[in-house]
Amino acid sequence: MALVGKKFPNLSVNAMNDLGDTFKINVLEEAQKNNKKVVLFWYPKDFTFVCPTELHAFQAALGEFEKRNTIVIGASCDTAEVHFAWLNTEKDNGGIEGVTYPLIADSNRNLASTLGILDITNEEYDEATGVVTVEGDNVTYRATYLIDEEGTVFHEGINHMPLGRNVNEYLRLIDAYTHVQEKGEVCPANWEEGKEAMKADRNGVASYLAAHAN
Repeated sequence: MALVGKKFPNLSVNAMNDLGDTFKINVLEEAQKNNKKVVLFWYPKDFTFVCPTELHAFQAALGEFEKRNTIVIGASCDTAEVHFAWLNTEKDNGGIEGVTYPLIADSNRNLASTLGILDITNEEYDEATGVVTVEGDNVTYRATYLIDEEGTVFHEGINHMPLGRNVNEYLRLIDAYTHVQEKGEVCPANWEEGKEAMKADRNGVASYLAAHAN
């Protein structure tokens, strides 16, 4: 079920920070109480291959997100203890030492299940034995949510496991949404901060297309 235009689920889940503190975090409340945007990105597993490249890429861009009044939160279905072990593993050894934003530890899969982002290709219940069998890894795809200051989702996307994300695209989307919020204009294809936007009417579209005709 698409969440764009809707409030992010109001669920508190376990999380871990780089200091080894475990705590509850509610993504909706983080946006609302801090009056900040949130980028929440899910990755499949700790101690894997594409995943650390993404976590380090978000860390490298953390200052840019902060300039845009945006909180970064990572998430997977690993436990807080596994997160902490990974946070204490050197980058040269496949670890994420140096990552400072919080990591959700959704080991009971309550939030991931609510979002519908788990890799479950089939689930069967055997009435005779009472056994439930699941096909798939039951970990999350690379799902990303951009949430505004009121807790409303304005972007969501899901990548298959082998496909790493482009962090700069989320910065661009945040810039575009902020422009819409502040200027009341809409942002055309390939829009970037500093480029011309347009009014959301026929004249606005016509003027924009005429000005950018090849």
